[in-house]
Amino acid sequence: MKPFRPFRTIQMKLIVMVLLLILIAVQLIGVYFISTMKSSLINSFTSNINAQAQLLTVLAGPAIVKQQTDSGGRSEDASTELSQLVSSLFSINGAETQVLDASGRVLTTSMQSHQSYVGRKNTSLLVSRALQGISDNSEEIIDEDNVRKKVIAKPVISGGKIVGAVYIVASMKEMYETIDRVNRIFVSGMLLALGLTAILGILLAGTITQPIKALTRQASAVAEGNFDERVPVFGNDELGQLSMAFNEMTDRLSEALSVNEEEKEKIASILANMSDGVLATDELGRVIVANRRARSMLGLEQIEGMTVSECLNIDKESIAETLQGKEFTLLIERPAKDDEESLLFRVTLTPIRRRDKGVVGAIAVLHDATEAEKLEQARREFVANVSHELRTPLTTIKSYAEALDDGALSDPPLAERFVGVIRSETERMIRLVTDLLHLSRFDSKQAPLRRQMVDVEEIMEDVVDRFSLQLRQKAITAGVQVASNLPQVWLDRDGIDQVLDNLVSNAIKYTLDGGRVNLSARLNEGGQLEIAVQDTGIGIPKKDIERIFERFYRVDKARSRGMGGTGLGLSIAREIIRAHGGTIQLESEVGIGTKVTVTLPATQEGSEHA
Repeated sequence: MKPFRPFRTIQMKLIVMVLLLILIAVQLIGVYFISTMKSSLINSFTSNINAQAQLLTVLAGPAIVKQQTDSGGRSEDASTELSQLVSSLFSINGAETQVLDASGRVLTTSMQSHQSYVGRKNTSLLVSRALQGISDNSEEIIDEDNVRKKVIAKPVISGGKIVGAVYIVASMKEMYETIDRVNRIFVSGMLLALGLTAILGILLAGTITQPIKALTRQASAVAEGNFDERVPVFGNDELGQLSMAFNEMTDRLSEALSVNEEEKEKIASILANMSDGVLATDELGRVIVANRRARSMLGLEQIEGMTVSECLNIDKESIAETLQGKEFTLLIERPAKDDEESLLFRVTLTPIRRRDKGVVGAIAVLHDATEAEKLEQARREFVANVSHELRTPLTTIKSYAEALDDGALSDPPLAERFVGVIRSETERMIRLVTDLLHLSRFDSKQAPLRRQMVDVEEIMEDVVDRFSLQLRQKAITAGVQVASNLPQVWLDRDGIDQVLDNLVSNAIKYTLDGGRVNLSARLNEGGQLEIAVQDTGIGIPKKDIERIFERFYRVDKARSRGMGGTGLGLSIAREIIRAHGGTIQLESEVGIGTKVTVTLPATQEGSEHA
């Protein structure tokens, strides 16, 4: 639990500050007022006593002289006169007035309880001083009852001689009680003023602190991401202007954050959907941002926190020089993992610069160059294969033409054989060029499909009829199985004939004498047309199945070429099936046979282009 600290709030500080200011001001005023009043009362009290004492000295002089010079009844008359003078004319509340003769003996006193002092000598120092002619004698004393009193002694002069003294002791109790009453009244008024000031201070501080509290709540809400609330504006003063400025700042901050979030979402979406991998690092080379493609390319799930050299398995010099402001391009190969193939990607390292801090990080862009390298390799292989396929017949034609030119024409049987070889090689080149033109049209999307309603069973019977001679020569049994519910479909008759011719031709070529070739057609569970050509031939090794549809790819190159194949038949068949919107798959096992399955849409109308 947090400790209670009331003085941490502005409201309490304002209240305490106001109260302290009022208290200090009132105290200063009170001290000045009380001290001035006290001085005034004491001076007035002292002046009054001095005046009375001075008057008594004038009036008491003749009576003292009379008492000292006369005797008998007249002396008693003088004593009575002094007593009446002291008791009637100078009766001060709580004051004792004594008239002394020249020796300091008490002639009369105003207090009945001190009548025993009459005839005794007053030994007070003030009396001695007064009898010596010093008229300004006064002091304050505190008696045994703890009562403050004012003592004055003045000489009585008659005929130029000091004939006695007047001694007055006046109690200052009533005066100090008056001062105390004034003090109590002042303290009560001060407390009442402080109380009213505290209430007014609370109300006044509330008018100041309430907008501040509202600003604080709004600032906390803004810090938590809530920009919907607004600070109430209570006026047009400084706090009101501050509230309006804060509301405007909240609106602008909300707009700025919205734009920032939108831009951030755009950048995140761009990074997430980029075909290239992107890594962003800090100034130490540690990865702070990585997109999904980078994780996939590097085969790492947790990249953040690793260094670029660890992620890419490269030396630290390249990234170090990049962080110094240089750009680098590297070609990196990621070894194959499990069933995955190896990847080749190009890495571009670019420094991130900030205007006031220089290089603060680096960007690594990973471009997958695997497919481009494969395409380049395929292009090189394609050029090499075409060159090789054309070189063999051209060499043969050249050799036989030279032989004919060298005299073989004079031997008709030999010349006829040479011309037959030249014709055969020429037809082989024509087939090769024709297949290449077919593939070129498919690649350029310029091979039109001339669809028509066809009977699948009829197509398959025609294929078997076209290869009946080859089937009889190798004693191969051919069978056709068509499902009874198979409807007519919209297909390019010539294209499908070419596909089936190629598949059946391959089946016959690679099936030993006495084998079997089966053609079947049905509708699969998805309602698509499924045509299968299955043989009992020599089969295809598993390592070659994935590449069997590549152009010029042969499992046994020497024997395939010897059988008159160009290595393009299956590639053309795949392109024709793709143009129909279908798929072609091959299953094979060495020594058992091969099955090629073609899947086509069963119902389709109109005419399309590949």
